[in-house]
Amino acid sequence: MRLIKELREGERIIEHYLCKEKQSRETQKGKTYYSLKLRDKSGMIEAKVWELSTEIQAFDEGDMIKIDGYVLSYQNELQIKVTKLRRSNEGEYTPSDYVATTDKNIDEMYSQLVDIIKSIENVHLRTLLENILIKDEAKVALLKSHSAAKNMHHSYMGGLLEHTLAVTQISDFISVRYRYVNRDLTIAGAILHDIGKIYELSPPPQNEYTNEGQLLGHIVIGVELITEEVAKIEGFPTELATLLKHSIVSHHGEYEFGSPKLPSIPEAMILHYADNMDAKLKIFEEAFDVSTSVWTGYHRSMGRYLRKSEF
Repeated sequence: MRLIKELREGERIIEHYLCKEKQSRETQKGKTYYSLKLRDKSGMIEAKVWELSTEIQAFDEGDMIKIDGYVLSYQNELQIKVTKLRRSNEGEYTPSDYVATTDKNIDEMYSQLVDIIKSIENVHLRTLLENILIKDEAKVALLKSHSAAKNMHHSYMGGLLEHTLAVTQISDFISVRYRYVNRDLTIAGAILHDIGKIYELSPPPQNEYTNEGQLLGHIVIGVELITEEVAKIEGFPTELATLLKHSIVSHHGEYEFGSPKLPSIPEAMILHYADNMDAKLKIFEEAFDVSTSVWTGYHRSMGRYLRKSEF
């Protein structure tokens, strides 16, 4: 198998990939073409089908496809010009080769997260986190296997755990450096800020929005989960539950980014910036993975060109 991360400019490639995204577009002259995103366990690459001939058989987004094409460099990023394409047949590929996975050790990351949970002094918050992410084996399994996003960042198996741990560690580092910040509340918010994604997204390799994810989103799902679990803990302070849920609903930081509320407590502000920092730096990292130069091509989601700090 030829992995995406091993591809080099100028080579011909005949291989099976997961069609992660398929868009039908038009050139300036009105000619229809397909813009694709192909994935295997090593990463993702853009592909273009410029000629919709009989050599391009019917396929859909989410299909395994066999492509024949050439690897090109466009705006410092590799992409594939596809000349032939068909759906893959069962037995032609190994499914596990197309499940992108974190390069970090999942069990070690989970162990670090558990240690942080055990360091929380507030008995109510510690009990809440233990019930959800230590004692509930089903939720633990989902946390370990899920991605943190469909496409933007950490969009691979174990990505949700990797992102959650990073955001928690960043938040913990910041929380002890300012007055009026409650470390326990900060950490609890960081650990639970994306917990709703275990139900918002289906497991990899599909990694698609579920019906609940499309209709509610991970913020609402997360708050409902916390409300349900808090009700099981005798004497859990109502105000503490409200402050924790505020951190969840405000962690996107701005209304235009999907936050129902703006951060109004320091713990929520820390969470917002820690979350944003980890997501954005992962976008840099993933862009550099497919760049053929110190400069990447124009990154649409970041709205700029990105550069590796090599000199």
